[in-house]
Amino acid sequence: MTSTTSTYETITLATSDHVSTITINRPDVLNAFNDAFSKEMLDAIKTADRDPETRVIVITGAGRAFSSGQDLGDLKRKYVPGHVPELGDDLRRRYDPMITRIRATGKPVIAAVNGVAAGAGCSLALACDLRIASEHAAFIEVFVNVGLVPDSGSTWTLPRLIGWGRAMEMCMTGRKVKAEEALQIGLVNQVVSADELEAATQKMAHQLASLPGRALALTKRLINESYGRSLEDQLEAEAYAQDTAGKTKDHFEGVTAFLEKRSPTFVGA
Repeated sequence: MTSTTSTYETITLATSDHVSTITINRPDVLNAFNDAFSKEMLDAIKTADRDPETRVIVITGAGRAFSSGQDLGDLKRKYVPGHVPELGDDLRRRYDPMITRIRATGKPVIAAVNGVAAGAGCSLALACDLRIASEHAAFIEVFVNVGLVPDSGSTWTLPRLIGWGRAMEMCMTGRKVKAEEALQIGLVNQVVSADELEAATQKMAHQLASLPGRALALTKRLINESYGRSLEDQLEAEAYAQDTAGKTKDHFEGVTAFLEKRSPTFVGA
């Protein structure tokens, strides 16, 4: 497969061997979010999602941070006496579309968390399906420290990952959760040394890329939607999804390969 790289103002998008890697590229400000970033990240996610050659999406950060969240430097000129922010509209316009698209794509999304993930940066990592963390990674729900509430999906994703009590503690205290603790409480799937992060991420990405794409997409949808369903409704959703999966080329290939005692070659259809 041909490798391609697209450079934006705040990110890069590189695609190779069925894996699209989106790198937040503002290392001088710890990959903080600004207006340009929000538009470009959404565009990159959409591009990877629509690309028929892409089977897995990776999101990571350049330099020593994953993302420190909102670029507070952009707010200096706004926060003067009499300023009344419209933060809800800002979320709906800039942040929520990114999170929604990550959750909606049927392609697995991996966060390679190379350093601190704070505020909306933490929320971005939590929205991904899997998280591989460098030993230097840390997760911080910093919102309470500036008199705000967790946003960009954190109050939905975090308790589902680590449970109600731990999520409440992280959000109410704003304390830093380092990589090893994050692994212990189920916030991340793996912790590796900084030198091994890229290789470990690519290993997982290529493993997922080699699996039946339609089955992965259906599995992601079932798990995403399970919290709002009764057991009976979930059983019916599973039956419908299984019927869909059973009609794919990859299912036939998987069974045939098993019977013929060989490794399957899945095509994502």
